Amino acid sequence: MADREFDIIVYGATGYTGRLVAEHFVREYGNSDDAPKWAMAGRSEDKLTAVRDEIGAPATTPMIVADASDPASLEAMCKRTKVVLSTVGPYQLYGDALVEACVKTGTDYADLCGEPAWMAEQITKHHDAAMASGARICFSSGFDSIPFDLGVLMLQKEAKAAHGSPAPRVKGRVRAMQGTFSGGTAASLGATMKAAMKNPKVIGVLRDPFALTPGFDGPDQPSGMVPRYEDEIGKWAAPFVMAPINTKNVHRTNFLRGHPYGEDFRYDEMVLTSPGDAGKAAANAMVELAKNPFGAKPPKPGEGPTAEERENGFYDVLFVGEYPDGKRIKYAVKGRYDPGYGSTSRMLGETGMALLESKAEGGVGTPGSFLGEDLVERLREHAALTFALED
Repeated sequence: MADREFDIIVYGATGYTGRLVAEHFVREYGNSDDAPKWAMAGRSEDKLTAVRDEIGAPATTPMIVADASDPASLEAMCKRTKVVLSTVGPYQLYGDALVEACVKTGTDYADLCGEPAWMAEQITKHHDAAMASGARICFSSGFDSIPFDLGVLMLQKEAKAAHGSPAPRVKGRVRAMQGTFSGGTAASLGATMKAAMKNPKVIGVLRDPFALTPGFDGPDQPSGMVPRYEDEIGKWAAPFVMAPINTKNVHRTNFLRGHPYGEDFRYDEMVLTSPGDAGKAAANAMVELAKNPFGAKPPKPGEGPTAEERENGFYDVLFVGEYPDGKRIKYAVKGRYDPGYGSTSRMLGETGMALLESKAEGGVGTPGSFLGEDLVERLREHAALTFALED
């Protein structure tokens, strides 16, 4: 791919999140020596021009017209670049042709997919072909599931250093989070629910922690769906709406890396409330919230948090590794900016940058399996994330 015209193309740059990814490259790299050769892509050249001017990108920023309904335009786009970053979801509706084009042309790909049934389908269709072409197909490269995928990876690195072996049981616990959902996120969940109603097999995929590890079924996993009091933390824990996505990606990373966490690894995610009766009541209320996180009037595609809301958002995730003899190790991942958009757009941009430098083999994988600690370092330097041990 050394002779390709571009390093990175942001596909969907006129959408809510795609625009933020494009802004990341303008803001973070500008005309610096390490700036990638990047371009903006979407269905309308006029809209691309308008977004380019609004975000302050140079007038020379290339624009590419490509449409999910026109596979030839997608293949032509892929042949021009080393990496495609896609924000055009729901991916189960608009992602098939682009993934296929990337696999065919040996082009690296990263997206923000939180649609496990579609991801499982793509693994079956394309993993072997992507290995053959060298394309790295990297799903879930935003808040779902980078902080969790890489948080577990880094905890296990520290666990091996401290105790000589990985922790067989890890808890992911969201201690604090402030942010809002966009219409794109609501549309993805809606599309998944419609697919489940049409095809009962989708429900089985959503419930299976090992849906993304074909041929491997690990031990029974904690469900994380029932509120519980966490003695070692001193707070109540409630179901976390993103756990069904993140846990599958964590297990796929372990699977693709040859089970460095062990084949007996058990993992769940929950969100912490507070101690006492108030914490219990809040945890019980969150059970219902997890079933319908958007309420009666979900946001429409193209809608999302304001610039001020993105700036004031944050998240704090604690990982607790436990051993049968009672030993514990704690690790935290924290992010500035709202998780779903301000932080996610930076994470997707840096996933693209890390793919440019990666020597990993092709296939359908995860940020953890392809990029690991190299991506952690980029996120520390360019995306305002922190990764650190805790006492």
